[in-house]
Amino acid sequence: MTEQKVAVVTGASSGIGAATARRLAADGFDVVVTARRTDRIEALAKEIGGRAHTLDVTDRAAVDAFAAGIGRVDVLVNNAGGAIGAESVEHGDPADWRAMYEVNVIGVLHVTQALLPALRATGDGTVLVLSSTAAFAAYEGGGGYVAAKHAAHSVAATLRLELCGEPVRVIEIAPGMVRSEGFAVTRFRGDEDKAAAVYAGVAEPLTSEDIADTVSWAVTRPSHVNIDLLVVRPRAQAANHKVHREL
Repeated sequence: MTEQKVAVVTGASSGIGAATARRLAADGFDVVVTARRTDRIEALAKEIGGRAHTLDVTDRAAVDAFAAGIGRVDVLVNNAGGAIGAESVEHGDPADWRAMYEVNVIGVLHVTQALLPALRATGDGTVLVLSSTAAFAAYEGGGGYVAAKHAAHSVAATLRLELCGEPVRVIEIAPGMVRSEGFAVTRFRGDEDKAAAVYAGVAEPLTSEDIADTVSWAVTRPSHVNIDLLVVRPRAQAANHKVHREL
């Protein structure tokens, strides 16, 4: 009997992470959901028949303890991340920049390093990094987030080179405009009006489920197929600065 494959999804308490956990569970994975909000991931794990582990990806000791007890891992989805603030570079708070770098970059480093031995051991592991179109194009008011996502892209690209010849794929998915739970609200520090304005007039921004579908497709390709980089945007968004709005 073939052993069930295991997928770890970080930042799974809401939005893209939660949607991805649901989709991978439907695909037949034993899904381990991690995030800081225990109540949310425990409810999600119960819903999908998975496992929950409270985890702050910026805490290396906690990540190492998690890795030590997890056992088999076939797929790692590095989803934990986010944006804080929309100030200019001139007026940005270094604490916000540091927080974004810690979760979007160092968090990816921590979890990937800790789980690589388990991913190798399966003989067919997959590391997936959720970056952003911000990894490729700067925009005003996005300096700290842009810098962090550029770094996350570099981590994925470098890791792929370093693991060439080993039984581990490295995939990067870079979403554009996604109306996901909490992302814009967090960025604008709880201001619902500013968050809503991001999507104003856009008929169909991407949803968390759209990204989960993309993740599912990428990680279930045949073992010899590696989706190095997949950029996914809504049809209304031709580029970060070019969005069709029906106002």
